Amino acid sequence: MTTASHSVSLHTLRERARIYLEGGQLPAAQAALETILRHAPNDLACSLQLADLLFQQGHLQASTLPLLRALHRLPKDALLIVGMIQRLVGRGEIVAARACLDLLTQAPDPPAHVVLAQAKMRFMIGEFREALELTERAVRAGVDTPEAARLHGMLLQFNGRMDEACKVLEQCLVRWPDFGDAAPALVDMRKQTPDANHLARLQEQLQRLPEQPTDSGQAFARAEFEYAVFKTLDDLGRYDEAWQALARCNALMSGLNPYDPSLQEAVTDALIRASAERDTAPVKAPAFEGPVPIFIVGMPRSGTTLLDRILSSHSKVTSAGEIGDFWRQLHWVADVIPDQSKGLLRVAQRADQIDFHQVGQRYLKQTQWRAQGRPYYVDKLPGNIQLVSFIRKALPHAPILHMVRDPMDTCFSNFKAMFGIISPHTYELGAMAHYYGQHARLVRHWHQALPDAMLDVDYAELVRHSETTIPRVLAHCGLDVEEACLRPESNASPVATRSTPQVRESIHTRGLGAWRHYERQLEPLREALALGS
Repeated sequence: MTTASHSVSLHTLRERARIYLEGGQLPAAQAALETILRHAPNDLACSLQLADLLFQQGHLQASTLPLLRALHRLPKDALLIVGMIQRLVGRGEIVAARACLDLLTQAPDPPAHVVLAQAKMRFMIGEFREALELTERAVRAGVDTPEAARLHGMLLQFNGRMDEACKVLEQCLVRWPDFGDAAPALVDMRKQTPDANHLARLQEQLQRLPEQPTDSGQAFARAEFEYAVFKTLDDLGRYDEAWQALARCNALMSGLNPYDPSLQEAVTDALIRASAERDTAPVKAPAFEGPVPIFIVGMPRSGTTLLDRILSSHSKVTSAGEIGDFWRQLHWVADVIPDQSKGLLRVAQRADQIDFHQVGQRYLKQTQWRAQGRPYYVDKLPGNIQLVSFIRKALPHAPILHMVRDPMDTCFSNFKAMFGIISPHTYELGAMAHYYGQHARLVRHWHQALPDAMLDVDYAELVRHSETTIPRVLAHCGLDVEEACLRPESNASPVATRSTPQVRESIHTRGLGAWRHYERQLEPLREALALGS
């Protein structure tokens, strides 16, 4: 084939692939894209298209191959490489994604929007110091959007620069008063006081927003401002008014993100069946090299972040934060497209076909860099409580710590958290009670079926009697006691959580019984929990 005919042929194939994709003729489009890559293996745009097409058809493993093949022939096109990184992260190829990010650092004088894109990718994989540095570079270079300002403020917060974070978010709300995302971030930054709060501005903005939103965007923005009003009034001790704002917020969010109790029950049933279908007795840990992960699991808002800060204050431990790597690798080996509860249900249904040794090996390969030279690293993703039996099969040498907190404190803390478009159960009291019941049922099963799988750590005991509880936790992980673990407020490492102000304080008991400020309003929750116990 001559150069001219080759060029024409590729042009024709690209046009055909476009037409096939637009027409929904996916097998034909896949064949055209594969033919293009045989003749032009350096065509990264085509590799990304093929990966997306395979992903769209439900082939997670196959969708990874075009990306990995393209790694060693990347073009000098920063935006295409950013697209590559996004897809690699989604498929659990974090090491390859970091290599691509490192490659982008070699680009001379990249445009500001490219620098910001890199910052978002570093943020996505939990490299918060690097993400902050890149975001500040992008802002200095002229990026001026509300989204960039919010990212800048959050990263300042995660890195412990609270005063600067507040200023950035305050300016964001002044400049873009309709930008709801900044409001929750700002009020969560620190406790609001009578002399320092944003209540008047927040209420004024609420009056400008449509009382009856006509689309999901308006509804979400209004919910964010209602949450910010709730948090402020709650901090000020004006509990009746605060509850009214929270009820309005959660009614909007429940409408946007309804809870499906039958799906949650199906997931719990499937996870229990999956653990019973195979021999779940602990297996002697296979020989391996490198740092050991320590998993912290439990309900969100149960004290998992505090426990993470305590452990990562130890000289032999660092925190990897809330990483989804085990979830990603489990789905990858099962070849199931991640789709929250629906995806997990499919994984559980395929459990007898999953190679858990491969899950463990892939997990370690993609996460051990996070230990930063230390022998242990903490994987603190509360939702991994659903995956305990899978973790035991894949990584039998990894300690698992299960945070336990009073059900009313836990449920109310979730109900008032405003998690955005995830966690639909947190926006309605009946849904919250139902979800907690499923959680409790699964935990009981883990203790019965896998009695030595995880150590319960009671939140009340941890904050009231830290001097006796912390040594017990450290011993379970094979660690000696160190004084620094009793003073987690001295831990200066970045922390990505809504409760940043609290975790940078000394251990305290203020979180115990906080729900009682709303005892009357929460009576339906208390009754539902009692019925489900």
